[in-house]
Amino acid sequence: MNKKKQFAKTTIIIFFGKVCTQLISFFLLPLYTAYLVKAEYGIVDLIQTYVTLFVPIITMELEMSIFRFLIDSRGKEKDTEKLISNDFYVLGISLTIFTILYFIVTSFVNIPFRFVIWIDVIVCVLSGNFLQVARGFGKTLDFSISCILTGLTTVCSNIFLIVYCGMQAEGMIISMALANFVCAFYLFIRLGLIKKIHFNLVDHKLLKEMYKYSIPLVPNGISWWIVNVSDRSIISLILGAAANGVYAISNKFPTILSSLTGIFNLSWSESASLHINSPDRDEFFSDIANTIMKLFVALGVGMIACMPFVFPIMINKEYDDAYFYIPPLVLATIFNVAICLYSQIYLAKKMSKQVATTTIIGAIINIVINVIFIKYIGLFAAAISTTISYFVMFFYRHIDLKKYVKIQYEKGLFLKSFCIFIFAIFFYYYNQWYTNIISLIVVCIYAFLTNYDFLKSSFLTIFHKIKHE
Repeated sequence: MNKKKQFAKTTIIIFFGKVCTQLISFFLLPLYTAYLVKAEYGIVDLIQTYVTLFVPIITMELEMSIFRFLIDSRGKEKDTEKLISNDFYVLGISLTIFTILYFIVTSFVNIPFRFVIWIDVIVCVLSGNFLQVARGFGKTLDFSISCILTGLTTVCSNIFLIVYCGMQAEGMIISMALANFVCAFYLFIRLGLIKKIHFNLVDHKLLKEMYKYSIPLVPNGISWWIVNVSDRSIISLILGAAANGVYAISNKFPTILSSLTGIFNLSWSESASLHINSPDRDEFFSDIANTIMKLFVALGVGMIACMPFVFPIMINKEYDDAYFYIPPLVLATIFNVAICLYSQIYLAKKMSKQVATTTIIGAIINIVINVIFIKYIGLFAAAISTTISYFVMFFYRHIDLKKYVKIQYEKGLFLKSFCIFIFAIFFYYYNQWYTNIISLIVVCIYAFLTNYDFLKSSFLTIFHKIKHE
């Protein structure tokens, strides 16, 4: 199987798993906005934000290291067992230290739902680690099944706890913890990890190599947290939890694109690592970059064009203000697609320090713009700061990466993308029913024409697959 077909196969398998989880989360929005007031939703969103901060600090990003090292050890059972044994050894120590520090701190600081949050962090660490192990083994089907189980658990537990038990905010947090537990438990059993753990194989020299790869990713992870979600902390402190609830709803729609980016990123990271030294690397990487950018630009403007029709149906009127902040967040997500594309090339070359450096720059820009302007333009400051910081990161990596890999984009791609975004955003804010229809038609035509080759290739692949079965 050639590189592009293998990449497509991996992406499709992961897509069906991850999209299930994300679509379920999206379709739960009417439930959340109906049963939780803005302040409650804002508090839950803030808790989720800090959980995403704790996880990379607790693990020192070892899950990314285990994924990368397991790729190199495929077919070498002894090396695989050594890696898994080292992984569990470190996980046990890290989670023990976290637990002790967490309960010491929370005995002095009043944190709502502290016990549930502790469980949520623990299972998030385990599920995140086991998902990367599954990818390292090349078990993309098991990866996808675990994601589907996570999504189904999220739906059932949310409906039961929020609607029938009336637990509101606490019910959401318990649901997140339960979903991650199901994911971790399934992968632990399915991957047969218990048979691969032998603590006599713990190798401190190997651990040192793994941490050499992963530790530079810790500031990168924290910086990503700052770029992505520090907005919520600043909003909550300056504008209040209710404003954060509105902003969290605004983010839910671009998060669909972010999730698709994450799906692409999962398969791309494996392909980039496997083919980083291939003789036709530059051609392959350029082909993927062009296809992905055209596809995500079309999805981005498509989301903006659809939003005037979708938003009133999905969201309770109490959250109507969220409508105004969606376009800049969608644009930020498109920049994030290119950032992720470049990140995995850096990591494939084991240049994790460069990833961290560029992300820290973006984080600083994000905070500065937020703090300066949030009192004057409110939630727009958070949306615009995210967009600008992502653009700077994209531009920096685009220039820097030329020293290592030659990625060539199609002539006029960025100019066409800019023009269609301006067109879609103008009609979005003009917001008349007839202009919204015109915008949707134009955007659909643009999406079809720019992605014609990709759509044709995908259709023919599926057709031949069905025909031969």
